[in-house]
Amino acid sequence: MAFKFTDENFESEVLQSDIPVLIDFYADWCGPCKMMAPVIEELAGEYQGTVKIGKLNVDEAPGISSKYRVMSIPTLLFIKNGEVVDTVVGAVSKNQVIDKLNQIK
Repeated sequence: MAFKFTDENFESEVLQSDIPVLIDFYADWCGPCKMMAPVIEELAGEYQGTVKIGKLNVDEAPGISSKYRVMSIPTLLFIKNGEVVDTVVGAVSKNQVIDKLNQIK
């Protein structure tokens, strides 16, 4: 199951994570975000233990969204050692996300 990132746990779960992190910036009202949701859930199970995969609701955490300059959703941020190493904007295929994940593992 995909992790839920929030203002409260972002520092410990993302920035201090000892494994790479994929964050799906989304909103409940966003159609393309709903298309990505099953992909994110599948990948969270497939990469459990090697990449922390989760979602961050932009309406609930506008400060984090602003800090990382998320202007449109869905936006996927790939973070390793507390630093953004890659970004994907928009709905993409599962294979495109897998390619990015394999580059940061």
